[in-house]
Amino acid sequence: MSATLSEFSKSLSVETAFTVLAVAKQLKAAGKDVVELEIGDSPFDSTANAKSTGISAINDNQSHYCPSPGIPEFREAAANFVREEFQIPAESNNVVAGPGAKVFEQFFCEAFLNPNDGVLVFSPYFPTYVPNIERRNARVVLSPLRQSNEFRPELSAIEKFLNEDPSPKAIFLNTPHNPTGGAATQEDLANLADLIRGKDIAVFSDEPYCHMVWRGQHHSILSQPGMMDQCVAAYTFSKSYSMSGWRLGFAVSSAEITDAIAKMINTTLSCTPTLIQLAGAAALKQDHAERDSVMQKFREKVELLTNGLNAIDGVHSLDPTSTFYVFPSVKPICNRLGITSHGLALYLLEAADDDFGIACLGGECFGDAGHGFLRFSCAEPNDRLQQALDFIPVALDRQNRIEAYMEANPQFKLQSPYEDD
Repeated sequence: MSATLSEFSKSLSVETAFTVLAVAKQLKAAGKDVVELEIGDSPFDSTANAKSTGISAINDNQSHYCPSPGIPEFREAAANFVREEFQIPAESNNVVAGPGAKVFEQFFCEAFLNPNDGVLVFSPYFPTYVPNIERRNARVVLSPLRQSNEFRPELSAIEKFLNEDPSPKAIFLNTPHNPTGGAATQEDLANLADLIRGKDIAVFSDEPYCHMVWRGQHHSILSQPGMMDQCVAAYTFSKSYSMSGWRLGFAVSSAEITDAIAKMINTTLSCTPTLIQLAGAAALKQDHAERDSVMQKFREKVELLTNGLNAIDGVHSLDPTSTFYVFPSVKPICNRLGITSHGLALYLLEAADDDFGIACLGGECFGDAGHGFLRFSCAEPNDRLQQALDFIPVALDRQNRIEAYMEANPQFKLQSPYEDD
């Protein structure tokens, strides 16, 4: 008899983008041409100084254990970065290094949450938020983000959570926002800070797309007075510096909180490799121009995809605000075809054509508030984005293929029409 898995492990949900990625790779291996717009990975090379410094670090045998919070050079570079770019009053002891930003979701929850604590999560949401909250037996309290409000968090929802939840303890804030591409304004963040300042409320501020703001600029809640004592902001090198495979990120908070997180790193990961941190520090110090040039290329991709999608009947996307995702409403199309939005996404990948497909995600992969939307990543060359745009209207006109797909996949039948928010 094998050992029994825990109820938590059996209930664990995962990031659907990687599931669809596996399907896309399988189809490509079988010979199908697939435009991959499902995964949030940069198509560009890691920045030059990051690469050269990483190679030098290997040659210099920088391959041993280091302090759990991070090496001094990296912590200082990261503190200078957020202080200069986002006006966050950080010093080296306010920074802790980790393998990307995602791991800090878990450490934040371990630092602040007890069983039955309420955690406000805006939906659609990044899929790993919920399982990390549930690890602590805390409660997820969902609040919808609306296209009519540019997918910005609404102050009334935060007030309701603070006033009505029996045990409010934390808020998950993601801006710029994945999957919708919305971004909280400085006024939004100031109002949120005013609501929670001095209360026993912690905020996880997830900021991986801090350089992908196409209207205005990025603002962090940590720049608001007093918020270093109540908030943890997480950053990654995956987007801005195209270093997703290096697995490097960092968190910023008060020295007391970063010390607690460093202990969690000590007892789980030991440390983040020195050679990776040295590469990241070089990127922060020396690769601004290359980073900004790549960000402009992402902006062009987002604009191309947004404009092309809005030219398709039944598709409506907001003008690009941030990130390298486009999150259009396809509710009229789904209602007409009687198919869920994720069913529509998988139809475009698997069944619309024998030789060509598009990999994207249904909005419900990010929570119920995403029903009726699709998420497209822009991580393909521009000519491939155009191929996808040209193919979608053709695929939607293939009624026989749609009916056959629905017959073979009744789980994607739309039970009731989607309503506008």
